[in-house]
Amino acid sequence: MKVVYSEDHRLHFPQGELYGGEFVTPFERPSRVEYILRELKHRKMADLMAPAKLDLKSLRKVHDREFLTFLENAWVEWTQAGFRGEIIPTGFPARGMRQKKPRHIDGKVGYYVLSMETCITAGTWDAALASASVAQTAQKLVAAGASSAFALCRPPGHHAHHDMYGGYCFLNNAAIAAQGFLDTGAKRVAILDVDFHHGNGTQDIFYGRDDVLFCSLHGQPEDAFPYFLGYKDEKGSGKGESFNINYPLPPGAKYDVWGAALADALRKIRRYKPDALVVSLGVDTFKDDPISFFKLTSDDFMTYGGAIARLRLPSLFVMEGGYAVEAIGINTVNVLEGFLNG
Repeated sequence: MKVVYSEDHRLHFPQGELYGGEFVTPFERPSRVEYILRELKHRKMADLMAPAKLDLKSLRKVHDREFLTFLENAWVEWTQAGFRGEIIPTGFPARGMRQKKPRHIDGKVGYYVLSMETCITAGTWDAALASASVAQTAQKLVAAGASSAFALCRPPGHHAHHDMYGGYCFLNNAAIAAQGFLDTGAKRVAILDVDFHHGNGTQDIFYGRDDVLFCSLHGQPEDAFPYFLGYKDEKGSGKGESFNINYPLPPGAKYDVWGAALADALRKIRRYKPDALVVSLGVDTFKDDPISFFKLTSDDFMTYGGAIARLRLPSLFVMEGGYAVEAIGINTVNVLEGFLNG
């Protein structure tokens, strides 16, 4: 399995994250990638390649142009306004307020962000572009005939909406990849999101479409970020009705509960008969993850990698979350190894 990876992920490393009323070192940090690379090399699975230059066509089909312009220019506007720290919003268009984009950068940030833990730094835009190019390059490998590929993306992407960022995500890598398959001849694509957190951004992008089936297994939104999307009754709209399937699961869920939801999602994907599968691979379902509440073991990741393989679909794995840093490599590579041996 080819692994696409860019060193430019290091350009994004905020020095603080607001968590529990304190500023802490971000859970989403460069060392996450280092542990994954180390484990890939340990198991002799590090068939690495650098990404090609990003083709913006698929990117512009899933993200709003003004939103992209905002991300590209945010740091310059921020520093020109005289601010010295990293970009963190101070105001939001909450209920009862006008949904109108302000002129001042501090207001723009509040307009485009969905959660405060996600800082923008001087290198964020370049890192986000590199992450999207990783996903796109891996997608093109699969579209060209490879049975599978792994896009080692950072920053992650599945929380990024059509026109909002947050949850550590700026550009929706999985959505860009899915659109890439459609742009290169696929008629239908399935996205399976196995990250602990709901793929709210991916849902938003494809909610009214029937050419992408989106299935997300996640912590129930009453108890877990992003809180305001991910309920079972969110099934799509218009042409997309019944093509959005959520599996919100309770605190403490072990593999018997989680695996049953996965089995149902795989059945629905099989019936959909997609031309390609994109897996939003978050391993924060692990029992020791610091910001999640599922109880999967490392062996469970190997098991479900094999279950995904039995779909026998051209498959692209796109890296998302996972914050038990010392275990992230083992759990991520277990999924890939389980898939390859499935």
